[in-house]
Amino acid sequence: MLGNFIYSNPTKLYFGVDALENLKDELSKYGEKVLLVYGGGSIKKNGIYDKVISVLKSAKKTVIEDAGVMPNPTVEKLYEGAKLARENNVDLILAVGGGSVCDYAKAVSVSAHIEEDPWDKYFIRFEEPKCKIIPVGAVLTMVGTGSEMNGGSVITNYKEKLKIGHVFGEEVFPKFAVLNPEFTYSVPMYQMISGIYDIMSHILEQYFSGTDDNTSDYIAEGLLRSLIHSSKIAVKEPQNYEARSNIMWIATWALNTLIAKGKSADWEVHMIGQAVAAHTDATHGMTLAAVSLPYYKHILPYGLAKFKRYAINVWNVNPQNKTDFEVATEGLLKMKEWMKEIGLVMNIKDLGVKEDMLEDIAKSTFIMGGGYKVLNHDEIIKILKESL
Repeated sequence: MLGNFIYSNPTKLYFGVDALENLKDELSKYGEKVLLVYGGGSIKKNGIYDKVISVLKSAKKTVIEDAGVMPNPTVEKLYEGAKLARENNVDLILAVGGGSVCDYAKAVSVSAHIEEDPWDKYFIRFEEPKCKIIPVGAVLTMVGTGSEMNGGSVITNYKEKLKIGHVFGEEVFPKFAVLNPEFTYSVPMYQMISGIYDIMSHILEQYFSGTDDNTSDYIAEGLLRSLIHSSKIAVKEPQNYEARSNIMWIATWALNTLIAKGKSADWEVHMIGQAVAAHTDATHGMTLAAVSLPYYKHILPYGLAKFKRYAINVWNVNPQNKTDFEVATEGLLKMKEWMKEIGLVMNIKDLGVKEDMLEDIAKSTFIMGGGYKVLNHDEIIKILKESL
């Protein structure tokens, strides 16, 4: 049964081809100075930068630019952005980009006005902000993380070989987000596919936990079926609006905290994947894809009933004359076939991992307790070896 919970999500979404037309009205709610956060400059090539700047100018905003946010935002970049936001006393942080840019913007929002080290406070001690928080808005250009409608922020410390996420409370959620599926068309195929698997993984991390009959799992199954269907279309027709808009909407619902309600949630795939990324700087969704199947095969016996349900309800496996284990295993096989069909990386060797790195990667992996099996160090090593 569902446990007790409170659900609140303060983010206002504007979705569709005309979504950006709402940005000026949102900007009117904040002061003059806007920190414009974006990545490596692709938004200048595809024209989104000019569109956003035009709106900012028409709203008579003073724009301070914070460019160069990397796919795995670093602690050094966080320090830089927090200093820029503080010294310019900005009134709003506008993130224009994908999940990494949104994650970074939220980290800056809670770091600009603290005297402590934000890495230590938020990503080591996992404390909540007590300081002034700068409001964040987002214009999304890539989908996958759901960061446009949650409090999550993932920062990487390469010196310490750690990639850590902090899920902040709703006061850090973006105040608004602009979602135009056409803004995602220029994303390279590799990144699009990576984002698709990130969505899949977010749903599965929440789905593969608990043994009760709860509404969240039914919602998750519907989202998964829609994602699988749309992903097959999108890889063949990258500018198919219906497919790309569905994927964008699924990504938001996958991690806006709704389907986590009443669930313990797992997140061990993310912990292993993030450890791989901390040692390789590999693309997030691809690290998840590379370790998922070995992990799920390992925990399948401990959550057999849910893996059987997954096989039947998501992958349409016929259970007739098969054992529960056979049904569940066939579900993972069909998942593997889909992963190969859309072009995902299937092993960590292709992401730059060598066998002599496994021990250090395992040491960088946080062990979670919400799934069907709490792993130990040796089990993580085993999963990593099978991921090679």
